[in-house]
Amino acid sequence: MNIATPLARHVLETLRAIPNYPKPGIIFQDITPVLRDGRLLHAVVEAMAEPFRELDVTHVVGIEARGFILGGAVATGLGAGFVPARKPGKLPWERVAESYDLEYGTDALEAHRDSLPTPARVLIVDDVLATGGTARAAGQLVRGLGAEIVGWSFLLEIVGLGGLEKLIGATTHIVARR
Repeated sequence: MNIATPLARHVLETLRAIPNYPKPGIIFQDITPVLRDGRLLHAVVEAMAEPFRELDVTHVVGIEARGFILGGAVATGLGAGFVPARKPGKLPWERVAESYDLEYGTDALEAHRDSLPTPARVLIVDDVLATGGTARAAGQLVRGLGAEIVGWSFLLEIVGLGGLEKLIGATTHIVARR
């Protein structure tokens, strides 16, 4: 049973659903209305960080692009370093990559080869968990760099797409579900 918290309800009321973007049949979850509300953004970042405060997180990996916004704030709140997981060709130095499938195609994530020192304890952050392909690729990227995944934290899960089942071996925290 999923009982929505007051924060989850506020997030769901504030998000903007945009049909047929970026492709027909996709309902894009626009988080910019959440980001522009300073109090709500603060509450969201606190909620995304809270379950991981006592787990010795050394680094937060934020998934491009909205995961950069949330992940950077979560990293600051945890006193951890921040590592961007970027789309191909966006990083200037030696990098490693992990490919994945999307609801509407394929893509890849890259990180600098030296972005996670050993031993790193990593929290992966993104805005939306849908099919789980992007988050799973971020996890494979982190593990490939020799780091331990402490958990995943998301603003929103799109229920029924199977994303949560693809994230195994660490704590997953989700602020709101739709």
